[in-house]
Amino acid sequence: MKAKNGKLFFRGVHIRGRKELSENCPIKPVTADEVAIPMSQHIGAPALPVVEAGQAVKRGQLVGKSAGKISANVHASISGVVKEVAERPDGRGGKCVHVVITRGEEQAEDFMPPLESPTGEAIANRIEEAGIVGMGGAGFPTHVKMHPATAVDTLVLNGAECEPYLTCDDRLMREQRDKIVRGAFYLAEALGVKQVIIGIEKNKPEAIALFEETDLSVVALKKQYPMGSEKHLIYCCTGRKVPLGKLPADAGVVVQNVATAYAVCEAVELGKPLIERVVTVSGGGVETPKNLLCAVGTPLGALISACGIKETAVKYVAGGPMTGTALTGTETNVTKTTSGFLFLTAKETNDDEPTPCINCGKCASVCPMKLMPMQIEFYAAAGEYENANRYGGALACIGCGACGYICPARRPLAQAIKTTKAELGRKKS
Repeated sequence: MKAKNGKLFFRGVHIRGRKELSENCPIKPVTADEVAIPMSQHIGAPALPVVEAGQAVKRGQLVGKSAGKISANVHASISGVVKEVAERPDGRGGKCVHVVITRGEEQAEDFMPPLESPTGEAIANRIEEAGIVGMGGAGFPTHVKMHPATAVDTLVLNGAECEPYLTCDDRLMREQRDKIVRGAFYLAEALGVKQVIIGIEKNKPEAIALFEETDLSVVALKKQYPMGSEKHLIYCCTGRKVPLGKLPADAGVVVQNVATAYAVCEAVELGKPLIERVVTVSGGGVETPKNLLCAVGTPLGALISACGIKETAVKYVAGGPMTGTALTGTETNVTKTTSGFLFLTAKETNDDEPTPCINCGKCASVCPMKLMPMQIEFYAAAGEYENANRYGGALACIGCGACGYICPARRPLAQAIKTTKAELGRKKS
């Protein structure tokens, strides 16, 4: 089906993609002798460990049980013996419980039985059993989105991958198109919708051409950041607007990442839980950028060994440069939502000290949600978080980071917004 051009949204920023570093690198597997699988790698309550030290486990076996409606199961990503169940640093300044497994000689599997001609209900149940979450970065448990509170008629697959450097979704679309398509139709069956759209940015022409040969409706999107934001993707693909404070389902749409659709296909057809994902390792500080297929829990050190890191790398980032998290070191592991690890040089980063705001308004001019980031930062600095929301609109922020990117004074706008949202959330609880 010939691709249609997507609608345009105003504001946002145009960033150098830097995708040439890894976009032509086929997906290659990487292995590790030990994995540390976090129980908290999704939005909501952490999973509860159901194994103990010394226990033998198989690949695909449940090791963490969902702890509520907004939670997700966690499974062993390799076969071996549980070394420990303990709290460990997550590499982002926090800690959470990890199930640590030492690889065994034989990699036996303990998958669920494949589903034959499944109903929508069976697919939704399988998604929950398999611990599938949104793999575009947010990590919202996918089974919850299969039961929207309002009626929906459209599924939109997110193939935009608008973050610079990252190419894991692009490679997955180019190498696993058929499984993504089948996974999309399984998701559509679970939702009870007929219309399935995939939105892909125009800087991925090979992926667009491949999906034009399928039964999906293909929308070619302008290269613009943050095109991958749910609300902007929905508008550019369907023309529908999600009301302020509402969810995509309120516009009749559910959005899923292409990697999530792929995981759904494997869960339905192979009985395979979400135990691995593709991760981009890139940046000017990487010797050989790659797209690696990693077991969940794979230590960052294994990826570094596979790619090589230059001495000029001065900043490590989990995720993309706009919405990712700066790492405090290399003691971290791949999770279900890890899209990439970036190793950036001094030329690719900016560590200038902030200077006073000059009220130029650039942050407001690029904000895709039409907010006033400078007002949020002003009031947040004074601890007036209610005013930061009242006059700046903090709670409507989608966290894209465009304001901080464009600010000539290098004000900590994104950090101020995160703090404001956290403080307002704390007062509500």
